[in-house]
Amino acid sequence: MNLRKTITAAATIFAVTAGATAAFAAPTEIQWWHAMGGTNGERVNKIASDFNATQSEFKVKPVFKGNYTETMTAAIAAFRAKQQPHIVQVFEVGTATMMAARGAVYPIEDLMKDSGLPFDKSIYLPAVISYYQRPNGDLLSMPFNSSTPVLWYNKDAFKKAGISSPPKTWDEMKSASEKLVAAGYKCGFSFGWQSWVMVENYSSWHNLAIGTQENGFAGLGTEFTFNNDAVKKRLATIASWSKDNLFTYGGRRGDSLSMFTNAECGMWMNSSAYYGSIKKQAKFDFGQTMLPLDTDAASKPQNSIIGGATLWVLKGHDQGDYKGVGQFMNYLSSPEVQAWWHQETGYVPITTPAYELSKKQGFYGSNPGTDTAIKQLSLNTPTPNSRGLRFGSFVQIRDIINEEMEAVWNGSKTADRALDDAAARGNKLLRKFEKANAGS
Repeated sequence: MNLRKTITAAATIFAVTAGATAAFAAPTEIQWWHAMGGTNGERVNKIASDFNATQSEFKVKPVFKGNYTETMTAAIAAFRAKQQPHIVQVFEVGTATMMAARGAVYPIEDLMKDSGLPFDKSIYLPAVISYYQRPNGDLLSMPFNSSTPVLWYNKDAFKKAGISSPPKTWDEMKSASEKLVAAGYKCGFSFGWQSWVMVENYSSWHNLAIGTQENGFAGLGTEFTFNNDAVKKRLATIASWSKDNLFTYGGRRGDSLSMFTNAECGMWMNSSAYYGSIKKQAKFDFGQTMLPLDTDAASKPQNSIIGGATLWVLKGHDQGDYKGVGQFMNYLSSPEVQAWWHQETGYVPITTPAYELSKKQGFYGSNPGTDTAIKQLSLNTPTPNSRGLRFGSFVQIRDIINEEMEAVWNGSKTADRALDDAAARGNKLLRKFEKANAGS
């Protein structure tokens, strides 16, 4: 073989080898830290696995990091150590904290634009994305698991107690609870995530401000106003009902779920996202309906606000990685994925096409009431009082509110004193947050 043929042959072998190496190169790993445990964690794994099967360039790896607070704290610590994931799931009350993390966040709308990927913001439900937008409307993080509190009720218990329809007002909540207790049930109702349900959403539902500066959306320098007469009166009344077991407290988060699914309490106020758990655990026919109206506070309901979490993208990785992140976000928002996630979990579909697909598939017809959360969120155009909240350090402040509410339930404080104390303690943390983030 002459020299020219040898070089040509070698070049051919190299080209083939290089092509084979490129073809079998390991995909770029995209780390996704999340707070979804149990069955929802399995669903998260399925979403990632299904996305990975659609292409070979990137591989999304979900990693469970504990509850919402633990996950956000871990991500912040990892960023400081330059070991941050690409994506982290952060609950809604961590929004202000994430926004204040200088240089850490890659806004999703900027990422999509920089990566040259399509991104149609108009398809997302306004009540969902408004919580996570900049003042100019740009979206900061990608909505994922959004929910809102609803009133769950035991239809079988209602029949036994002679209750013809679910309550629409707080006066009817009392009447229904009295009938349930008289029929032999341990309590009329309970609720979970109590600050979110009975302070934050109660305020939004009745168009009451939680704090000044448009609940923090208009800037810093906010003062809490949830210690108003309407909230105080409602909590004081609920506390008085506990003497007759019309109400029983069962914990700050989802601890009281079993009180409902075990048919101890005939009603339960908590997230629409408990649909999957209730469907799996309850041995009775159940339904969900809108939150009750306090006719002493408002003549009609306004709208509820979301809970749950969004996916934040963290800076510090190779730019090429973010193309994979963007592709995954588009996959995550597709009608098919969102409709499946919504129908499996009870979280609201984050886009209109996913909602329309669920209707077309007959999900709401065969599962009456499962569109309650969407109807609540979209009941009216949000006002400055009902858009949501954006307070610094609200993760810690919510714990303060919970602590003070528990003092009302155990009788160690009046509702008047507890809410005033909660507002005062919360305001101190707002001042510390503002001082730490001055100029950000």
